[in-house]
Amino acid sequence: MNTAPRPLDMILAKRAGRAHSADELQAFLAGYVAGVVPDYQVAAWLMAVCWRGMTAEETAALTLAMARSGDVLDLGDLPNTVDKHSTGGVGDKTTLVLAPLLATMGGTVAKMSGRGLGHTGGTVDKLESIPGFRAALSDEEFRHVARAVGVVVVGQSKDLAPADGLLYALRDATGTVESLPLIASSVMSKKLAGGAGSIVLDVKVGSGAFMKTLADARSLAAAMVSIGALAGRNVRAILSSMAQPLGRMVGNAMEVEEAVACLRGEGPDDLLELCLVLAEEVLGAAGLSASRAALLEAVASGRAFERFERWIAAQGGDVASLGRLARAPDTFALRAERTGVVSRLDALAVGRAAGVLGGGRSKKGEAIDAGVGIELHAKVGDPVVGGEALATVWHRGGRGLEAATALLAEAYELGEAATPEPLVFERDIGG
Repeated sequence: MNTAPRPLDMILAKRAGRAHSADELQAFLAGYVAGVVPDYQVAAWLMAVCWRGMTAEETAALTLAMARSGDVLDLGDLPNTVDKHSTGGVGDKTTLVLAPLLATMGGTVAKMSGRGLGHTGGTVDKLESIPGFRAALSDEEFRHVARAVGVVVVGQSKDLAPADGLLYALRDATGTVESLPLIASSVMSKKLAGGAGSIVLDVKVGSGAFMKTLADARSLAAAMVSIGALAGRNVRAILSSMAQPLGRMVGNAMEVEEAVACLRGEGPDDLLELCLVLAEEVLGAAGLSASRAALLEAVASGRAFERFERWIAAQGGDVASLGRLARAPDTFALRAERTGVVSRLDALAVGRAAGVLGGGRSKKGEAIDAGVGIELHAKVGDPVVGGEALATVWHRGGRGLEAATALLAEAYELGEAATPEPLVFERDIGG
């Protein structure tokens, strides 16, 4: 008869560098979620994991145990379920463009998304800047919209991978965040619980990303793809740049408007290109047509934007407001002090600037101002003339303006010449 391991035995085994079995990890996490295993013993185990690491099989078993600690969505009745996860960035509104594009190509995007925290924005926050949009749907409504439209996005349930929420908070408080197996299992537990059959991972690299180097990002991507394979999912990953913000708009309503422009064929080139690459990867993983020509035709013909409108309307959003969402009433232009070429635009500083204006959260549950944000007129490689506007800040009565402009001034550097680094460093990881 199998008995659950004592928490102390789990700590000692990992401290000695031994691997846990799937059953041991399942029992250990179940005890933690139930309140039987105390925080202090889990904290000691987390530190042992940081020190000793985990095998690929162990990491996959940990991820599955975390995914099974709560509700697991069964999307088996929906055709060609596909999903995307980004490790977080500034101006990253790819889901808003990618989801209707995937649905147009025969995929079904039925997903739970989080809210923004820190310098990165959340998809649900962006969507809720559309008047009437409902991110909370019943299970029946969720499935109806998925079948009828091919896209549905709701807020993440508290019952989705609850072990991850508990572990994440404990890791943050005990200095055990930076562990590759723990990072990979945190991301993938929610993706596996989300139920999609094929997943593309957009692993960000640069100042505005969690992973600052290509080597670290590559290791994380490989670990997550391995977890997906061992769990029986079709998972691919790409490495993309977050040295500077994606697109030219940073702020919830402003990013929705930029996504609308992109779907109408009028958006920034980097946003469209990244969405095309992600679409090619996940559609290919799902065995669906993924030609660049077909994707571009879906945008040029208006079919992708029409699917976007259907999706927004199906979740209660006011489609007539798209293209004219309310912005904060006040503006301030940050101007170039001299003539030159933008040689650096620090994504982290821009994200923080949007946050202090009221567009982000420093802790969960804080209210945000959907109308504030930053429009970037110049990015890396763009020439500017002294006195020309580098960026426009949209603010409300001066709230956070002084701090935001100071951050933006630090974010920009001018030189004699500059070339932006590649948008996508690597792709087909796991393909």
